Amino acid sequence: MAMKILAADIGGTNTKMGICDERGQIEQFKEYPTESHLGGPHVMEKLLVQISAYEDYDAVAISTAGQVNAEDGYIVYANENIPDYTGMKIRGIIENRFHTPVKVENDVNAAALGEAYFGAAASFDDFLCLTFGTGIGGAIVLNHQIYRGANGVAAEFGHIFTRPMSVMSGEARKPYYESYASTTALIQIAQQADPECVDGKVFFDKIRLGNNKLNQILHAWAAEVSVGLASLIHIFNPSAIIVGGGVMEQDDLVRLVEVQTKSLIMESFSDVKILKASLGNKAGLLGAASLFLR
Repeated sequence: MAMKILAADIGGTNTKMGICDERGQIEQFKEYPTESHLGGPHVMEKLLVQISAYEDYDAVAISTAGQVNAEDGYIVYANENIPDYTGMKIRGIIENRFHTPVKVENDVNAAALGEAYFGAAASFDDFLCLTFGTGIGGAIVLNHQIYRGANGVAAEFGHIFTRPMSVMSGEARKPYYESYASTTALIQIAQQADPECVDGKVFFDKIRLGNNKLNQILHAWAAEVSVGLASLIHIFNPSAIIVGGGVMEQDDLVRLVEVQTKSLIMESFSDVKILKASLGNKAGLLGAASLFLR
């Protein structure tokens, strides 16, 4: 009998849920506001209420924001986006309530696994995955397995340094990759040129209408993205890099990033593929489910 996994993807804004099968199909999909500002205990209690509405599944798989101890299923660290979430014993709480097997994974790791089993990375054994949003999330996949590092929290790509420390005294931004190459950074710069650019949709709409100044800002931002990717390519020599996040749904932007990145790397690394994530907002659900399905 085919296995059915109840998967949930807990994000800072919304939580997605559904029952996933071995083909990557999702049934009974729902999405609800996480209300993360109310804190980790509230997020957890709301999740339990939602789980109780489902029937006929074999296990529960959770993808969540924050650093995760995947072996024991708890939150190692979560920032202020979800207050009082650090230390939350997600696996233990769900298992005790519903008496079913539970696995928990970091959201970017889950998205990478989703792409590995059902999406753009299905033909690669080794690849990196980066999501560009409020910050920059990362995942390392080696032989179809997440590489976790000594303490289980590897691939904090957003915190690699792309500026000298001296910058810290001259700018408010810290010299991290995500300070210059996240979507947040892009929109902050765009708003200086055009205050109407409150999000990526407005930004790209204006570029399509021929706003040359914003197009220049986009090219400069893509160069920031490429600097980080070039460093990661030289370190890991991956077969592919999968890029995701709302802004990376733009095919032209992904091609621009690929061209700029390949202009920076050594020729012996030039076979690397830079590909757009293909599963959209379902990647975390499918990746979490794959923890049981593979």
